[in-house]
Amino acid sequence: MRKAIFTVIIATILIGCKDGQKEEVAETETTMETTEEKVAEESSEWITLFDGTSMDQWRGYLQEGMYPEWTIEDGTLAFNPGEEGGKNIITKETFTNFVLSLEWKISENGNSGIFWGVHEDEKFPEAYETGPEIQVLDNVGHPDGKFETHVAASLYDMIAAPFDAPVPVGEWNLCVIEVNHNTNLGKVTFNGNELFTFPVHGDEWDAMVADSKFADWEGFGKYQTGHIGLQDHDDKVWYRNIKIKRLD
Repeated sequence: MRKAIFTVIIATILIGCKDGQKEEVAETETTMETTEEKVAEESSEWITLFDGTSMDQWRGYLQEGMYPEWTIEDGTLAFNPGEEGGKNIITKETFTNFVLSLEWKISENGNSGIFWGVHEDEKFPEAYETGPEIQVLDNVGHPDGKFETHVAASLYDMIAAPFDAPVPVGEWNLCVIEVNHNTNLGKVTFNGNELFTFPVHGDEWDAMVADSKFADWEGFGKYQTGHIGLQDHDDKVWYRNIKIKRLD
């Protein structure tokens, strides 16, 4: 009689273990599925602006098509200076609140820039007349490297990037720019390091503009919704892996 009871207890324990293992396996599979769904969802939030094969998301500022000075070279969006300047390009779409991620590489003594909030109007012949700029620069070779608020990754002429290390010519740099008018917060991250934050509108923003070269510019920094832009500054520059994510 004792043997029979012992056998029943063992069987119950074994069944319980098997059921527990099944539950653990089920929980693991559910967790994996949830993680995969989350990754897929996060990936789908990004809009590819340049994938190395197409310039379809871009056009020339005040133009219907792209300027010929911008070409695809070895999977990069490359600017080759022409005889005339002003060949800035902008995204076809406009953005208000976003995270923009891209990589850039500058030529020796080179200068370029990344704009946002670009308002396209014939009364503004250049994209930089309305769009604030994050600087792209050879800090050592270009004269702008002597000015704190003009060095690479700075909010041009307003906030200096808080580092003094040179940006090596010919090497890739990852720049992430966040602009959120809902929270009134801008942020620049450069090569994995958060450099600074700043207001993107309001009294503090207006004070920064008033203390810069843009103080008397009619449209500068006035448009919360606008195009993303890349600058022709008469120097060779390359961009790649350009993507953007809209923020609610």
